[in-house]
Amino acid sequence: MADASVHQIPVTVLTGYLGAGKTTLLNRILSENHGKRYAVIVNEFGEIGIDNDLIVESDEEIYEMNNGCVCCTVRGDLIRVVEGLMRRPGRFDAIVVETTGLADPVPVAQTFFMDEDVRSKTRLDAVVALVDAKHLPLRLKDSKEAEDQIAFADVVVLNKTDLVTPEELARVEATVRAINPTAKIHRTERSGVNLAEVLDRGAFDLSRVLENDPHFLEADDHDHDHVCGPDCDHDHHHHDHHHHAHGGASEIHDVTVKSISLRGGEMDPKRFFPWIEKVTQSQGPNILRLKGIIAIKDDPDRYVLQGVHMIIEGDHQRPWKDGETHESRLVFIGRDLDEAVLRRSFEACQAA
Repeated sequence: MADASVHQIPVTVLTGYLGAGKTTLLNRILSENHGKRYAVIVNEFGEIGIDNDLIVESDEEIYEMNNGCVCCTVRGDLIRVVEGLMRRPGRFDAIVVETTGLADPVPVAQTFFMDEDVRSKTRLDAVVALVDAKHLPLRLKDSKEAEDQIAFADVVVLNKTDLVTPEELARVEATVRAINPTAKIHRTERSGVNLAEVLDRGAFDLSRVLENDPHFLEADDHDHDHVCGPDCDHDHHHHDHHHHAHGGASEIHDVTVKSISLRGGEMDPKRFFPWIEKVTQSQGPNILRLKGIIAIKDDPDRYVLQGVHMIIEGDHQRPWKDGETHESRLVFIGRDLDEAVLRRSFEACQAA
């Protein structure tokens, strides 16, 4: 585990299909006077189309911008690039990693989740997916990756909302919600989201998320999770959240990613930990994200668990409060998961 005494730089993984608006967002990060120093890692600097006048200095792979940010390209090893950035003087407020439009964000996230050296200096802050509101129905028809990007995200920027009707937007948002019931959604035009809403959010840190929103893992209660950006102009009074069905209800797409929410009482540690280990090893390729709060019998603290594919980690979060129900909640987001088997085997782990 990383040493808490060392300041860890937050890392945001930015994903989204080609044309969703990532370049526009990256341009804003690298050119606006937002008072922060971001290091942006991209696959190909030329593709961003940054005005050369904004570049103060360039050194091989690293371009210094006149707003204090830097942009660097990945040639080969992401870990090497991150380590190079960490050695630079005048450290950064945050790092943003852009994945190519067709890329699966999971391996990038796993780099920061797994590599001990990188992890000691950085922390995965959030996976942000940009979604093109107009073209999402088409993207979902021809690409599994487009669905995976939404399913894996902590924050979804639903962009180009000015190009669709209110009815189309409602359908697209319902589809995003069917794929990922827990992500924060920001509606935007021209990637005009407040940068503070997508950077340094602590969204990947389940403990922090639960402190801010104790009901985060309660699948039946999602009225709280549409967050409006500064330019959000939709009618707040009539925004209907009741159509956010789980398990793939969508008018425009046959959702193949499924969210399974399990709930139980106190768990027997001798049963639960071998069970979750077995599930992640056998079902790992099908599990995009796993999040949970576990009540362990005779343990005064809540145990928080999260995982990506076969990688799983957990830690004690805080003591149970007086009067707080010692309840276990576990959410799987993935494909081809057998809900009945998971539910039955999860319940079998409960303490007598």
